[in-house]
Amino acid sequence: MEYRSSKSKERQSFNYGPKGRYRPKERKHVQINVGLMVPSGTDLKPLRGKTLPLFTDPEVAAPDLLKQAVQKMTTFNKDMHEGPYVLLYRDCSEVVHVPGSERPFKLAEYKKEIGKAYSRITFFICLEKHYKRVDDTSDSDSEIVITTRSTAELNRADTLVFEPQNRSTPKHKLDDEREETDIALPDIVANLSLPIDHKKVSRFNISRANVWDGAVRGFKRTTYSETCDMLVKFTDDTGVLEEGIDTGGPRREFLTLLMKHLKDRPIFDGPEGHRFLVYNAKAVREDEYYLAGKMIAVSVVHGGPGPHFLSEDLVHYLAGQPSFKATNNLITDEEIGKALQEIENAASLDALQECMMRHSTMLQTAGCLRHVATVEEKKEIVSDYLQWYIIDRNSSVIDRFRDGLSTLEFLTALQQHPTLLAPVMCHSERQLTAFELERLFKPDLSPSGSNRRLKESQTMAYWADYLLDCEEGQAAVSVEDVLMFATGLSSLPPSGLEPLPQIEFLEDSAFPMANTCSNSLRLPLLDSYTLFKSQMDFGIQNSPGFGCF
Repeated sequence: MEYRSSKSKERQSFNYGPKGRYRPKERKHVQINVGLMVPSGTDLKPLRGKTLPLFTDPEVAAPDLLKQAVQKMTTFNKDMHEGPYVLLYRDCSEVVHVPGSERPFKLAEYKKEIGKAYSRITFFICLEKHYKRVDDTSDSDSEIVITTRSTAELNRADTLVFEPQNRSTPKHKLDDEREETDIALPDIVANLSLPIDHKKVSRFNISRANVWDGAVRGFKRTTYSETCDMLVKFTDDTGVLEEGIDTGGPRREFLTLLMKHLKDRPIFDGPEGHRFLVYNAKAVREDEYYLAGKMIAVSVVHGGPGPHFLSEDLVHYLAGQPSFKATNNLITDEEIGKALQEIENAASLDALQECMMRHSTMLQTAGCLRHVATVEEKKEIVSDYLQWYIIDRNSSVIDRFRDGLSTLEFLTALQQHPTLLAPVMCHSERQLTAFELERLFKPDLSPSGSNRRLKESQTMAYWADYLLDCEEGQAAVSVEDVLMFATGLSSLPPSGLEPLPQIEFLEDSAFPMANTCSNSLRLPLLDSYTLFKSQMDFGIQNSPGFGCF
């Protein structure tokens, strides 16, 4: 029996190769994250925007992991200093043993101890001279150092189970909160954008009257590469070319318009804000599903907006999340929607069975026709049908769409940080507010006490009231229209706005002007709010889209 047991274990560790030969099983690599620690006073702190994914063997030891981490960071960061480096946990202790034991470090054992998924484990590298300097500073201090509770808890968070004090947050939400605390959305996008070579460009020639056509030509050009910067040229009604690349005003406007046009393509179905993929033979021939996925990935990583129109169920499926909560409201086919509603409304077992027989062809096509023993099974039948209708029957085109989303590692980031990136893909009821826009734009004011400063202060009051009117529907434009006029974006992008938006003032024009490359909005200095409001409405409504009047 012992011999049989040992042979069984031996067989399980081998696969049969060609001609019956044994071939060892290959261990699957896992994804973790590596970052960079830098000095901050007498301490070390993680450098924001420098966290990168790293694929490695789960049985890797500390020395090999350090080599891989240094190689990864050096490949993607040309400003890295020459080593030697040390490998650190988040609490700045060196990676030598599995925390709380004397066992030599192995990634798999560390993962088992802390109970995290591999994708949510982060190590850091630090120059050895910086680490020793900080370590020497702490050793030379013989006094007792009092650490605040919040700092101590944060330092232990990556090696021990984090139990917050005086918090009402349920334990099952702690993992999501840690994810949001560990890395911010702009940092994720910054990491994804590292491969972009800003010294090379891919060209797009766009007419605002037909954005989709120009976008397809640009993305399908043989010289196009998502790792090159984007040079966008808009041709206005008079045939004048507007060009911009330095800080991306035309690029942001183009990507905003592209996401707006994408939601109306025939590859999508479903109500506004909850669109899902459907099979379209022409789109399959033209590989539009792959192209659509690539457009979304490129838009987010290159500083544009996310789609903000996809169904949550589709996004969760793409992100590897098991959640599925679709309702009949997503069905645009009236007959199918009516049939599902009848099944949902069945009040008795006989009524449910009769209803299922009446719609047996529809249910059999989806594999949902079966014997039911209780009326409560109606919810499961409807849910199974919706799963088939939205996901299963469209699996081939969803897979191709997923291939496009893999551009610039965006899909990997979505699967790794679904809490942060899913809202970029899905519709949100939350609207941009007047207060957010007022806080976003910083005024460039004249010296205090000057006559011009008085006029500027009055104009800032007009500006704040105008934004409130836009929010309340009392102006001819919306808050989103104002942001689009000034930046080329109708919503705040996942990457953040660079450069920071600012307000300047005009004395030689009665209308507002904007420069979307510098994210600057120039307001006219006028004598009354009524005149200011009418001129703002007229200027924004009659802008060509680029924002330069």
